[in-house]
Amino acid sequence: MNDEKPAIKKLHALSSENRRFTFTLPLRHKIRIGKRSYEVKLKSDEKYGTHILWKNRKYPVEIIRSRQNRYEILFNDISYIFTIETPFSLKRLKVLKQSTGKAETELIKAPMPGKIIDILVREGATVLRGEPLLILEAMKMQNEIHSPVNGHVTRIPAKGGTNVMKDDLLIEIKVE
Repeated sequence: MNDEKPAIKKLHALSSENRRFTFTLPLRHKIRIGKRSYEVKLKSDEKYGTHILWKNRKYPVEIIRSRQNRYEILFNDISYIFTIETPFSLKRLKVLKQSTGKAETELIKAPMPGKIIDILVREGATVLRGEPLLILEAMKMQNEIHSPVNGHVTRIPAKGGTNVMKDDLLIEIKVE
C-alpha cells in the first residue's frame, strides 16, 4: 500500500496586464476570494457545452487559442489571455524584466542549445513585450521565445531549421 501523498505543485497564471494568480496542483474544487471560499465545478454536457458552475450559475467557458503556455479563453462571452508559469519560469521572467534597462537595442539570445523550428516575425516588424518571436526546440520540447520589450525588429541573424548554441544571437530589437 502506498501511503505517499501526491506532490503539490504551485503554478502561476499571468494575465496580459501582468497580474499574477497562484494556484496549486492538484486543483481543488474551491476557490478563495478574500476570506471566503466558494465551491466551483467544471462541467461539460451536450446541452450547455463546457461550463463552470459557481454559486448555482452556469458560466460558459471555451479555450479559443493555446500555444505553449499561453492561452486565450472565452469565459461568459469575455475573452481572457494569460500564461501559465512554473516557479522557475516566473523567476526567469523577473530576471529578464530587471535586465531590460534603458538599452537602445535588445539582443534576444538563445536561452539553451536547440533547433529553430519557426521564426514568427520579420525584420522591420513592430513587436510588443510578451509577443512570441520564434519557436526553439530543445530536448524534444518546443519553446516559444517572447519579446521582453516593445520595439522594432532590426535584424534576424537566426535562420529556421538551423541549430543554435546557448547565447547565440537570435533577434535584435530596437527598443521604443
